Amino acid sequence: MSKLLFLSCAIALTSSALAEAPRTSLKPITFTEYDLPNGLHVILHENHAAPVVASYVLYHVGSKNERPDRTGFAHFFEHLMFEGSVNIPRGTIDKLVSGAGGNLNASTGFDKTDYYLNLPSNQLKLALWIESERMMHNRIDEKGVETQRKVVKEERSMRYDNQPYGSLFEKLVGFTLKDTPYSWTPIGSVQYIDQAKIEEFRDFWKTWYIPNNATLAIAGDINIAETKKLIADYFGAIPKGAEPARPKFELKDPAGPQKLVVKEEKTPLNASLHVWHACNERDPDAYALDLLANILARGRSSRLYRRLVDKEQVAMNAEAFPELFELTGVIGVFATGIQGVPLEKLDALMTEEVEKVKAEGVTEEEFAKAMNGKEAEIANGNGAMLARAKNLANAHVFEGGTDEVNKQLDHYLAVKREDLQRVAKKYFITDKVHILHYPAAEPKGTESK
Repeated sequence: MSKLLFLSCAIALTSSALAEAPRTSLKPITFTEYDLPNGLHVILHENHAAPVVASYVLYHVGSKNERPDRTGFAHFFEHLMFEGSVNIPRGTIDKLVSGAGGNLNASTGFDKTDYYLNLPSNQLKLALWIESERMMHNRIDEKGVETQRKVVKEERSMRYDNQPYGSLFEKLVGFTLKDTPYSWTPIGSVQYIDQAKIEEFRDFWKTWYIPNNATLAIAGDINIAETKKLIADYFGAIPKGAEPARPKFELKDPAGPQKLVVKEEKTPLNASLHVWHACNERDPDAYALDLLANILARGRSSRLYRRLVDKEQVAMNAEAFPELFELTGVIGVFATGIQGVPLEKLDALMTEEVEKVKAEGVTEEEFAKAMNGKEAEIANGNGAMLARAKNLANAHVFEGGTDEVNKQLDHYLAVKREDLQRVAKKYFITDKVHILHYPAAEPKGTESK
């Protein structure tokens, strides 16, 4: 599932250590890539560090590719693809993989749905068989659809409907990205999943889960020539599908500040979220925005945390996030107040810190810390074979080319300190802000005045 990345904190390192940290020198990830005649893009990374192999399949379909009256289809298929196939008995994919000493999972986002398997390298054929079966012979029948309807409902109820602030991301995109295909979240609407007929699910699968809309990345203890032959054997006979239509839209900025109040009985404390439209994930500004969000509110030494939590003692936490997608993006700041602190107080302090970075920029120390933290993140982000397979496939689909996996650090190092003030002025426009308020629920039996 799509995660609320802006609610996770970055690892905090001491300023002195960061200031002295040398520039990181990363060994490039080597790879071989090619297309099968049916359009399947294949990326292979040979690495004999351990006798393991990771298989990663990225389908270029997410919630943004759904109809507004049939949201949740991509996420539904995240589950349905585990039902089995014509040649894999129902409910046995997990058992086959775990029995071979491996593990597996899948996820859905706004722009993609992906599936991965980690296995001992002598089980590569098992991974290829499972993924080729799901691509060519996926099981879509009444029993499987009804089973997964229940699973999806339970997941939504547990993770979103019954959690404090569980609707936050759904409200955020619906409010800030209204009238675009990003205005609903991957979990979708239960009512649309209930209303859909089985033929609609079959049509969705035939449209999007085709080789020419997929990228297969294999990383680990493999032989390139032998793996190429196996991939041709397992995937070569799958027919190419019609090129699916891609959504197009124009995101319009608001005429003035926008405000949405979300009243829910399960909200324990006042919370405020300020959001602005931003660039997409391939825009050069994406790197500066990421570093700026780090400085504003990622970790206990960030500006908003020190101001709201440590100094003023008005908030339980403070976060900042760029949520950048394939076609658009948003950036925002978020704070949960302590009991009794009014929303207006949170708003005023967050606005003050945002305006301060627009007016003054960031310090050399803040910039060095953010940059060094990003270097460490990138250096550690390609350790496991699965991470390499994922990063290679995502670079190919979303970043303009597979070799972008080896250029991420260069893109960040190209950012100058003054760029952070520039993007702050460019995106944090005062009269184009969207403010979401979550007022704390009043105790039961208390009447509103």
